[in-house]
Amino acid sequence: MGGMFTDDRNWLIAGLVSAILIPGLVFVVQVPLAVALGVGALAFAGLVFAFAPRRVFEGIDVSNVARGRLDLARKVLNDAAPQIERLGEIARGIRKDTVKAQVGRLATTARSIVAGVEQDANRLSTVQRFLTYYLPAAGDVAERYGVLEQKRLPDPARITQTEAVIAKLEDAFSHYSDSLLDTDLADLDVELRLIESSLKEDMGTAR
Repeated sequence: MGGMFTDDRNWLIAGLVSAILIPGLVFVVQVPLAVALGVGALAFAGLVFAFAPRRVFEGIDVSNVARGRLDLARKVLNDAAPQIERLGEIARGIRKDTVKAQVGRLATTARSIVAGVEQDANRLSTVQRFLTYYLPAAGDVAERYGVLEQKRLPDPARITQTEAVIAKLEDAFSHYSDSLLDTDLADLDVELRLIESSLKEDMGTAR
């Protein structure tokens, strides 16, 4: 959902490239120092802009979204982003393959939910509890599972219970993902009945 970077690394990259470019122009290409400095400044500004992180809802038509709702959605999604990255990092550190895969799927599903809300901020109410409660809670549970794995003699009952909760969380994540699609299908039944009624009427008239 974000740009290429989600922090200030765009400034670091721009500075590094400019620091290499200016001496190269002066000593290798033998460009005058003033010209090299000018080129370096332009390159720095261009790279800062090019690698700047994209804001949530940037480039999305938000004309049909109330400003307060849009601001809330932006805050919730920005808070969710590091939680999703956290889940991915935790998954990579888990030893048991089945649980590693489950936690990885949690992160993937969470990204799809965030993408769905970014497409339409009006969907936030459908998954707000997921983003503000279940997502960080899943990270906490997965992180503690990783700690349990590091123990020499982990409690089997605690391991089993934690794995069961992670499985239930995966079901909950899928439920919230499907709920976004349900909002798009809310008027489908009414539309189908109207079309069937219209077709019945027209076909009957034609006969």
